Amino acid sequence: MFSQDDDGQQGLVLALVFGLIAGVLALVIGLGIYQSQVSVAPGAAPNMAATAAVPALSPASKRADAADAAQAALDAASIKIEVGVVKFYFASGQSELAVGASDALLDLIKGARHGRKLVIAGFHDAIGDAAKNAELARQRALAVRDALTSAGVPVQQIEIKKPEAMAGSGSSAEARRVEVSLQ
Repeated sequence: MFSQDDDGQQGLVLALVFGLIAGVLALVIGLGIYQSQVSVAPGAAPNMAATAAVPALSPASKRADAADAAQAALDAASIKIEVGVVKFYFASGQSELAVGASDALLDLIKGARHGRKLVIAGFHDAIGDAAKNAELARQRALAVRDALTSAGVPVQQIEIKKPEAMAGSGSSAEARRVEVSLQ
């Protein structure tokens, strides 16, 4: 029924189909790799000359960059919730709350709506000018208070404690925090 020419044509068609599939896969993988390596601002054209002019980093400079990135991550504002206490960690020298502050305070706000008092305690390290550190801790506590009042908690239900200096072997991130708890 089938001739030798039909088998040859079927083999050719299958080879073309598999070749086409392999080409599409290679294109998709190549574009994925390209996009992961080149970050281009929206609307801007990639500058290949600038990319090509950047020298390769040595292992030591790669470690330094990784250490800088790790330090930046530790220095960034963040939030932790531990056993009913919301802890706001602040970037060095800053008093802006981390993203998600309102969500982190939801349970405490519910407690305040049931008549409970919220206590805000700020902390700072003992390195540098004590007065400046205390003032920054106060500004951070006020930023948390403002987030609570903007969420509807009456000022009368919020107590702000005097900022405390951290002593001992705590990290600098621990010293740059404000804690909120229900009383």
